Amino acid sequence: MPLPASLDGVCTVRLVRGAAADPASTPDLLIELPHGATRTADYDRLRARLHGTYDDDLVDFFHVNTDIGSPELADDLAAALVAAHPTRAVGILQSRIPRTFIDCNRVIDAPAAAFREGKVTPGVPPWVRDPRDLELLREMHEAYVVAARAAIDGVCGAGGAALLLHTYAPRSVGVEVDEHIVASLHAAYRPETVGSWPLRPPVDVIGRSLEGELLVDPTLLDDLHAGYAALGVHVANGETYPLHPSTWGFHHAAHWPLRTLCVEVRRDLLADPWDPFVEMRISAAHAARMAGPLAGAIGSWLERLT
Repeated sequence: MPLPASLDGVCTVRLVRGAAADPASTPDLLIELPHGATRTADYDRLRARLHGTYDDDLVDFFHVNTDIGSPELADDLAAALVAAHPTRAVGILQSRIPRTFIDCNRVIDAPAAAFREGKVTPGVPPWVRDPRDLELLREMHEAYVVAARAAIDGVCGAGGAALLLHTYAPRSVGVEVDEHIVASLHAAYRPETVGSWPLRPPVDVIGRSLEGELLVDPTLLDDLHAGYAALGVHVANGETYPLHPSTWGFHHAAHWPLRTLCVEVRRDLLADPWDPFVEMRISAAHAARMAGPLAGAIGSWLERLT
């Protein structure tokens, strides 16, 4: 098997092959979903294993913070790519660990200042304090990181590429990640308040280091801009935050320069409707629409790489 195996409660691995793909070949593309635990059942499953005291409404933070729509977007992208390129194959690695308790895209022991500098939430939130929970979550995190590195290194090392796929909330809501996070979010999302927060780009390519080094294929960027422009969708280049060493996305991109692509897609362009505090329905039409330009640009990228 060219990909690591699925791990119960940690990650799900699936393979999408084109009609003419070699059944024994390594995938041409690996799509990583480090925040792929998007269903309430994912949250409930892990919460039931933990010993600490957690507020009942913490699930509201889970819903507003998880990358809803990313699994559906990955599936549509993979299907479109292999339909257009039948000899290609795509692997999808989806985390099943809710980032409400530990973040699979974080270097866990990075200092708090590094997360602030990177404009990202911390690896372990402050409400996780029970030593038994910390031990379990760190073990799960390590198992995910090992699987993700093996998948990305295996595909990129064989001449392929990796897409680090994320979705984000429509607005940059400035609240502290602390024990009052749920109350703060409900206040921030009040109808009279929510419009005051900055609106994020529909699509943002997270491809520059803090020093401004571009770690993304420039032609791929051009293709993404052109493809989404045809839909009237703006693509930004690292407007929201940089690729930061406190994230595993940075380390994958630095290890495989020009062979990785980290993308954020706005969740309200996928959900039907957007409602931050519940499990959202993802529109099949919206997901297919947003996957199309990605599939087209990545297909051309793979042609240049392989």
